[in-house]
Amino acid sequence: MIKQIAIFLENKEGKASGCCKVLKDAGVNLCALSIADTKDFGILRIITDDNEKALNALKNAGYLATEVELVGVEVPDTAGALSELLIELGDGGVNVEYMYSYAEVDGHANIAFKTSAVEKAVKILTDNGAKLL
Repeated sequence: MIKQIAIFLENKEGKASGCCKVLKDAGVNLCALSIADTKDFGILRIITDDNEKALNALKNAGYLATEVELVGVEVPDTAGALSELLIELGDGGVNVEYMYSYAEVDGHANIAFKTSAVEKAVKILTDNGAKLL
């Protein structure tokens, strides 16, 4: 399982940079980042090297932040590899709410995804030989 921090931000200039500055000043390294937006607000999703320190710094700076567990899986860097994995999950009744890749190492991508069916997802992935992170 991968621990991710979700931060709710107003969709205005400087909000993402201000949040990242808080993390920088706290000495927290960002390993991955994703932003989803709507007209009025955004959700900044991050994976860090120290979530406890990140959450404390963000909350002390007035940000609304929460930790979320994601399933992490290594996907080969070949055409169709992610598709095959998602088909297996879908066929097994697992809904992927959102996902993003956060690193490429040695010919594979690391994918993090959110699902409400964590145990089922992990079983499907391991039954199909996927390497969990």
